Amino acid sequence: MVCISEVLSRYGITDYYSYGKYMAKIEASDSFGSAKVVLVTSTNPTKYGEGKTTVAIGLSDAINSLNHSSIVNLREPSMGPVFGIKGGATGGGKAVIIPESEINLHFTGDLHAITTANNLICAMIDNEIYYNNKLDIQTVTFNRCMDMNDRALRNINIGTRDEHFDITAASEIMAVLCLATDFDDLKRRIDNIIIGYNSHLVPIHVSSLNITDAIMAVLYNAVKPNAVSTGEGNLAIVHGGPFANISHGCSSIMSLKTSTCNSEYVITEAGFGADAGAFKFMDILMRKNKINLTAIVLVTTIRALKLNGGGELSHGIENLHAHIDNLRLMNENIVVTLNRFDDDTKEDINFVKNYVTDLNCPFSVNTIYQNGSAGAIDLANIVMSFKEKSKVKQLYDLDDNLYYKIDSYVKNICHADGFTCSIDVMNKINKLDSYKYPICIAKTQYSLSDNAKVLGNPSGYKMTLNDIKVLNGAELIVLFFGNIITMPGLNEYPSAKEIRIEDENIVFPR
Repeated sequence: MVCISEVLSRYGITDYYSYGKYMAKIEASDSFGSAKVVLVTSTNPTKYGEGKTTVAIGLSDAINSLNHSSIVNLREPSMGPVFGIKGGATGGGKAVIIPESEINLHFTGDLHAITTANNLICAMIDNEIYYNNKLDIQTVTFNRCMDMNDRALRNINIGTRDEHFDITAASEIMAVLCLATDFDDLKRRIDNIIIGYNSHLVPIHVSSLNITDAIMAVLYNAVKPNAVSTGEGNLAIVHGGPFANISHGCSSIMSLKTSTCNSEYVITEAGFGADAGAFKFMDILMRKNKINLTAIVLVTTIRALKLNGGGELSHGIENLHAHIDNLRLMNENIVVTLNRFDDDTKEDINFVKNYVTDLNCPFSVNTIYQNGSAGAIDLANIVMSFKEKSKVKQLYDLDDNLYYKIDSYVKNICHADGFTCSIDVMNKINKLDSYKYPICIAKTQYSLSDNAKVLGNPSGYKMTLNDIKVLNGAELIVLFFGNIITMPGLNEYPSAKEIRIEDENIVFPR
């Protein structure tokens, strides 16, 4: 392991303070730099994930090994999935960020700070109601949160009303921290968060509670991006952790700005399939921020494609085709990489290669897990061959009506014939149309549709929109499709049972 001060010195970063020898908080840059940004996404994953983080780390290391400076820009792990089905979230094999145990667990305390800030708002709401309710709070819409998968907290009663917990990664505080451009913008966004409605159905904001400075005090250090190193000694900036199946699924704007000011290339990852994180990166982050997006790497695996084809690669390959088509609606510079597993056959690999080549899309097999940066040299060369900035085409304009925005997403990205909803939800659509914000889709990550069991490239169906909510601080309108939940539960055999302490080291399951 390389001391973080040594890593930061190589990248010319001097304004930081250390959390021990291997982690640091760095000051965020004021604006975006000129670095070429590469977005890593994937086809619809299996429940174990397809290695987007591993590919992002290995690709960044490979670019550094080719004598170009690169920073990998990632989200922070949530302890919910760490103890759940996925286990550790710091890459894998020979492409990791370190120190793994600290990053996977408490790290520098950012998620704890976000949880506390969120629950301070909740406590103050109930305190206001308890002491004569001068704000006339009649409906509370802001939920408590915790960084854990705990289904028992989805629906509880606190004596005066029913309450709900979200996982911290799905909280609005997480979203605003990641979308804020600086400290002052974060404060403005927190002020604008809607906590509920009065008896005249007028929204009540956090600013009415007079606690914004207290919230900012809790988040004072969490605002600063975190610096760690890859296993090969290169810089990784890790900050924010919104889920992509509920929130926008990308690392913070402040960390992305900082990365682009200190390297030639920035490799960043968007959560889950391209229908979730990658779409939101282009639809939400690219609208107002001067991001020099150069290429999109679409990760796939033989196991994911076979899963999407009911065991048949020739059928499951249509899921890959769908994601290529979807990405091309918004961006042209796409490269597909097959994250190779040791048991993949040459026949299957060649089938995928020929299929992608016939679609006139660059293709590369990587062995990053097995070989680290050496397994990503071909991929790195393809990525660096894109010389021109790739312009993003939006599916809709912010001034479009909300119904059109929703319809554009379900038809173009999910390949559905449209969507259905209740009269109550349609009334919400009409009511929230005045908020000219991007939409943020909350749906299953395992399918292009809103049903996790409908795999491949579905068509001839309609999506079911179950609820809609405005996040006024995050400046998003969240659409809840299918049976999506904001507080996950643990699986039958959670990774918490597999974590071990061996020779004074914490070992996570792979």
